[in-house]
Amino acid sequence: MSNKVNVEGALLFEQPFARVPYEAYRKVPYEAYRKVFRSSQKYIERELGAVQAASKDISKQAKSNYDPSAALKSIDNMIGKVEGLKRKLSDLHENSGLQTQEVMRERFMHITELENSTTRDDPRFNRWADTRIDRWLVDWALRNGKEQTARKLAEDKGIEKLVDIDLFTDIRRIEDALRRHSCTEALAWCSENKPALRKAKNTLEFDLRLQEYIELARSGKAIDAIAYSRRHLVLWQDTHLKQIRQASALLAFPPSNAFGLYKRLYDLKRWETLVHSFRLAVYNLNALPTEPLLHLALYGGLASLKLPVCYDPTQKPNPDCPICDGPGLGKLAKEVPFSHHVNSTIVCYISGKIMDEDNPPMVFPNGYVYSRNALEEMAARDNGIVTCPRTKMTCAFSDLRKVFIS
Repeated sequence: MSNKVNVEGALLFEQPFARVPYEAYRKVPYEAYRKVFRSSQKYIERELGAVQAASKDISKQAKSNYDPSAALKSIDNMIGKVEGLKRKLSDLHENSGLQTQEVMRERFMHITELENSTTRDDPRFNRWADTRIDRWLVDWALRNGKEQTARKLAEDKGIEKLVDIDLFTDIRRIEDALRRHSCTEALAWCSENKPALRKAKNTLEFDLRLQEYIELARSGKAIDAIAYSRRHLVLWQDTHLKQIRQASALLAFPPSNAFGLYKRLYDLKRWETLVHSFRLAVYNLNALPTEPLLHLALYGGLASLKLPVCYDPTQKPNPDCPICDGPGLGKLAKEVPFSHHVNSTIVCYISGKIMDEDNPPMVFPNGYVYSRNALEEMAARDNGIVTCPRTKMTCAFSDLRKVFIS
């Protein structure tokens, strides 16, 4: 096996790592800059309003009792307010998106450390690989609702800018609201990301609006439901006319008498479906994989080891085989295809280790084959005698023959 770092292969896993902050940076004009505009407008109205009032006072004083010292003091105050306003506006515009740019810079530096590594023995590669594992563990914890664990690990390892804690915190907050049967937060998120959702032809907003309509129907508020439909659902009639008609008919069937399609519309499991749809929409907009990065990496390794013999009930499970670990990695292994080996890999029945030129296979007189290392250990324990674990046949170690793999 080559000791050279497979940079291209490693970078396949790093596409979401680099794209998440990039996608966030693209949203700056829609979110951060809008907030900057509102804040700037507030500062301008307040500070310039005070300057204009002071200017009017000076004009009135000039027509009556003119005091040059008081006028100069008032002008100095106005200049101070204008300079303060300039600093605030400058800080707002400089800092909008600055944090995102810092995150992107940290992430690209992390990727550069991989590209500068020459071999797997390079200390830079070892540091990079350790950090990658830490990132994957944080990603797994965030996706499984273990936010405190993720934050603690990120802080201890100093990788806060290399993980997406804030993104997953928002996801968890909105998902919790949906599980409490509230669409408010999810609809606000749809409003903030409307251009991107429209471009992706995502219908999450309609699904949320439909659910709010269903809840009004469930509560018996027919008049409110009709008004809500006219205000929010009719806008989608070009693409969802059939669903809108079905929703209109829902008012004729209260939950206690609903059947078929209408009973399914009232089903509370729809909320969990909305949670799933929301998460997929967030992942799609931020170029995130639907599976934890740790799982994707494990899938790659398990796919290279998975063989039909691992599921043969007549064979003894290999304690060193992750595929045979049913309660653990064996669960993930069920999701991947069997490995395709151009050359066969022979594994020792006794030790579970691969037989190769350094650990060649040895054959008993009865035809069963085991690895030399395992048989040498057995012979050392039993005064040169080895026993076939399958047939219980015994013979001297010297009676075994070496087998050559072709």
